[in-house]
Amino acid sequence: MMANLFSSFDPSTNFNLSLNWMSSLIGLILIPPMFWLIPSRFNMLWNMIINTLHKEFKILLGKNSNGSTLIFISLFSFILFNNFLGLFPYIFTSTSHMTLTLTLALPLWLSFMVYGWINNTIHMLAHLVPQGTPPVLMPFMVCIETISNIIRPGTLAVRLSANMIAGHLLMTLLGNTGSSLSIFMINFLIITQILLLILESAVSIIQSYVFAVLSTLYSSEVN
Repeated sequence: MMANLFSSFDPSTNFNLSLNWMSSLIGLILIPPMFWLIPSRFNMLWNMIINTLHKEFKILLGKNSNGSTLIFISLFSFILFNNFLGLFPYIFTSTSHMTLTLTLALPLWLSFMVYGWINNTIHMLAHLVPQGTPPVLMPFMVCIETISNIIRPGTLAVRLSANMIAGHLLMTLLGNTGSSLSIFMINFLIITQILLLILESAVSIIQSYVFAVLSTLYSSEVN
């Protein structure tokens, strides 16, 4: 019995085991089959997705990509896998926790900032004042740009975890009402749950893509 609605997202409440975070490592099992001599259809599809992402990230990063697209493709793959795992029953949704999302966002942003301020100091200072800003508004623009830059890892982390929690909560709320409904309403509820599951699958893909693209854009600003 759940103590409250959010206890389903608590890592310590499921079966009293501490193996919930193991779901984030299950994706490593899928890596060995990718090195077989004859690839499967799944591997061919995944390679096509990776090549498409590589081309897109290369355009966003510009000329100084130098293999950096592999970092963001790995980030996309990791978040996508964990988002999809969370849709299965009794599997802990690791990306719904700020512990994981901040762990991904904060080191990335911090490394971009350290690299940018050490190697491209003038370029980073120029980013604080948008082009065409009147001299009177320059101090205010510097404050606004600095604050917006500092909260970037927080917005990345909160966006991902909030989207994961919102859909799961809605499905949990609707599922808990099934015992008190009539046969007709239960059929309607099942159809609604299936539609919500399709929507959550789309959200899982979109949120992992948004996280990777925004990280790519933040890294392209420091060059």
